[in-house]
Amino acid sequence: MLTIRRMKESDIPEVARLEKEIFPDPWSEGAISETFGQEQTLLLVAYEDRKLIGYLILYFVLEEGEIARIAVIPECRRQGVGARMLLELEDLCEDNGITKLLLDVRESNETAISFYTSYGFVQDGVRRNFYSDPQEDGILMSREIGK
Repeated sequence: MLTIRRMKESDIPEVARLEKEIFPDPWSEGAISETFGQEQTLLLVAYEDRKLIGYLILYFVLEEGEIARIAVIPECRRQGVGARMLLELEDLCEDNGITKLLLDVRESNETAISFYTSYGFVQDGVRRNFYSDPQEDGILMSREIGK
């Protein structure tokens, strides 16, 4: 059974472990812990049968929220986990007065771009050489909440 909830401090080591497995430029456990402690953040985790299978990290200022990380373990992708996290995030955003979501995605990550587009995100621009390891442009995308 899939459960999406707010991240707890006890989730941080497992999120850091997944971060190393999923991203070429992983955040450290300390960076995740620091983010967890910030007031202007929303952090979600997805568990299936007590196993962490995904997480989402959002920073927000006033009415805009920027998705800094969204990750699902490879064997659980394309099963609706990312979509469920986005739906839960939308509810939390509405509760916190956030009306717009922003994110960056690697230009080569066509799967993610397609996923975000299918959930109403539109391309707003390109951030040249935004990513490193390997160096690559970032596609800036946004979505209005509740639309």
